[in-house]
Amino acid sequence: MLPLLYQTCQGGANMVIDSHEHIMFPTKVQLDKMDAAGVDKTILFCSAPHPEKADNLNELETEMNTLYKILAGTNSQEDNMKRLEKNISEITTTVNEYPNRFWGFGSVPLGLGLEETQNWIDSQITAHSLCGIGEFTPGNEQQILQLDVVFQAIRNTRLYPVWVHTFNPVTLNGINLLMQLCVRYPEVPVIFGHLGGSNWIDVIKFAKEHDSIYLDLSAAFASIATKMALVELPEKCLYSSDAPYGEPYLYKQLIEFVSPSQSIEKMALGENILRLLDSMNLI
Repeated sequence: MLPLLYQTCQGGANMVIDSHEHIMFPTKVQLDKMDAAGVDKTILFCSAPHPEKADNLNELETEMNTLYKILAGTNSQEDNMKRLEKNISEITTTVNEYPNRFWGFGSVPLGLGLEETQNWIDSQITAHSLCGIGEFTPGNEQQILQLDVVFQAIRNTRLYPVWVHTFNPVTLNGINLLMQLCVRYPEVPVIFGHLGGSNWIDVIKFAKEHDSIYLDLSAAFASIATKMALVELPEKCLYSSDAPYGEPYLYKQLIEFVSPSQSIEKMALGENILRLLDSMNLI
């Protein structure tokens, strides 16, 4: 049975949930995009760069350089933790200001010990009533291996879904390492961000064999990848736009266009993520 929240949106209409957007400023920009797309609620993720501020390529490159430094691992652990604390504060402030429009996922730093990671989850995720952990964007395979500590900490503290970027720069070998972690920690739901990029067939096959795997449909490699995910695993697909990198309106349209049926469309556009979070008592 679907949660009551899903059934009571806008006078009984089905709730549309964008399960992955990065926080944008000012918040009105984000709300305007949601309203234009017919999105009722969005799950916000932390963001270091803010490409929504860029008006041309030079400005975009300036914003993105912040992300590239993070992926390269050139920032100190202390700087990373301060940045993530600030980002989580931005998420919680926005969620608290617009509780009917937003939920939030929170970031967890890599490279900490198990106890430190558990303390971070308690103080930064659970204490702020966030409903998931991520996004992790591994810049190399070593960073994927560091997720093992995060998975252990989640198992030891409180179960949360984990969102991991699986498009470039993550390689197929990196995706295979992530799959090994999923097998080792089957109780942890893992959302494969962007459907594995060009490795989408491998990701769909893996998700068919493991109950805890979910498929984020934003920035998919091709529309046929989105279609095949919906055909093969309608109960595992999650509508998302990756805004501001993608447009909520266009990604919603894509799902509506390629879905095999209206019932599958509804599952992807809101039912699946809502059922997942509700089953874990996170909303």
